[in-house]
Amino acid sequence: MAELRVNPTRMELKKIQARYATARKGHKLLKDKRDELMKRFLDVVREDKLLRQKVEASLSGVYKSFGIASAVSSPNMLTEALMLPKKEGKLYVTYKNVMSVTVPVYSLEILGEGGSDSYNYGMAFTSGELDSSLRELNGILEDLVRMAELEKTAQMLAEEIEKTRRRVNALEHIMMPQYVSTMKTIKMKLDENERGNTTRLMKVKDMMVKAQLAGKNNEAESDEEYSEVTQ
Repeated sequence: MAELRVNPTRMELKKIQARYATARKGHKLLKDKRDELMKRFLDVVREDKLLRQKVEASLSGVYKSFGIASAVSSPNMLTEALMLPKKEGKLYVTYKNVMSVTVPVYSLEILGEGGSDSYNYGMAFTSGELDSSLRELNGILEDLVRMAELEKTAQMLAEEIEKTRRRVNALEHIMMPQYVSTMKTIKMKLDENERGNTTRLMKVKDMMVKAQLAGKNNEAESDEEYSEVTQ
């Protein structure tokens, strides 16, 4: 693991320790965020799965009815019957925040007259299967909008989960081990310097003690010589 290039001083050690503490807090927060995002993502996916099954079953009936209507009616008749819509729809998009992810919220507003039906043609020259297909299609419009909202939300949450996972891995496997290794190296060098200083102080002390002993011995010899001379 590559270490950070810093001077092995106590000041740098304190800075690295503070960074490591911040990295640990950030790592915990990001892990909690990732877990909560996964929970929200799974909830959205489950709802989308159930809704998709419902929509696909309804669309299967729509295609079946429209296929029969196409078989029993001429193409020109179908074109004239479906040329002008009886209703219009407006799709409104708002946004909400889900764990710092801005996801869309779709709402559909149907404009037009005629109650719940969507027929804009006469009944004399069209088949009942066309009526059935349009009725079923009209009934799943809100489900289609909701499914689009869920799938877009799932996509955005998946992207945010991937970003958060990379940040967690970067902190866990790169930055935090770097800080730990750097702190260990700085402590080893500081201990080595301290041992060196202690050794030097001990040597200086020994030299001073030897010098004092040598001085005392010299004084003692001088006193002896002076005594001999005086005698």
